[in-house]
Amino acid sequence: MIKHIDTMLKLWAEDLHSAAPEGTGSGNMIAMLMETKGELIRGTRGSRVLLDESADIELIVNKHLPPQLSVVVREHYCNHDSFLSQKYTYCGCSRETYYQRLHDAHLCIAGLLMGKAA
Repeated sequence: MIKHIDTMLKLWAEDLHSAAPEGTGSGNMIAMLMETKGELIRGTRGSRVLLDESADIELIVNKHLPPQLSVVVREHYCNHDSFLSQKYTYCGCSRETYYQRLHDAHLCIAGLLMGKAA
């Protein structure tokens, strides 16, 4: 795994995919943008990933990653209720393949984020 991509994905999952108290809009990008009248600001939980970077990661995971990699990323970073064995069973692969796909996803995400910056 790529450490800085891992950190960004953890913050992305926390910013956009964590359960938040009703009315705060912190768990939903659309609600958060409505709450701030469309202004992109730093995450409400002291996140080091800016909301536009979280939006870029969301777009990459949803649209640009192959389905097998997208499923692994969502399971690994957004599913806190399952054991590791349940996660790779859900993904339909072995533990070794699960981590290889996660690494491949990190490489894809890093490449796509670099392409955006270039």
